Amino acid sequence: MDRQTVAQKILEAKAAKGLTWAEISAPSDHSECWVVAALLGQATMSQAEAETVGNLLDLDEEVVTSLTQIPYRGAEVQMPPTDPLIYRFYEIVMGYGSTFKELIQEKFGEGIMSAIDFEMDIQKKEDPTGDRVIVTLNGKFLPYKKW
Repeated sequence: MDRQTVAQKILEAKAAKGLTWAEISAPSDHSECWVVAALLGQATMSQAEAETVGNLLDLDEEVVTSLTQIPYRGAEVQMPPTDPLIYRFYEIVMGYGSTFKELIQEKFGEGIMSAIDFEMDIQKKEDPTGDRVIVTLNGKFLPYKKW
């Protein structure tokens, strides 16, 4: 079963049960962000992790098994993205990408931030002028190798 179909079945089960992502990810040893990424097809769960979610959401065996398969990451988002929320992140990179690059390389040297050895967190900060979204991206620095 393709990961897009699996993700749709999971979203339907989540809605039918009235659960939040925090409630779905609570039994896991992983962060809420990682669990959501796995359930939307961007990470691989162990059999035990997939079965735990499967039991919680009453998912069929084919969906559970699909969660343990290595995904083709990034396939579900066209570039540039058309969803307004996802597009804003693309817009941030377009506007501030050179700033990210300049400051990271000044502080660390020539290299990149890993999206594999990586953690992400999303928090809500209440503010009287409008609630704030706090996104933390935490990746290992990987220097370019000379050979």
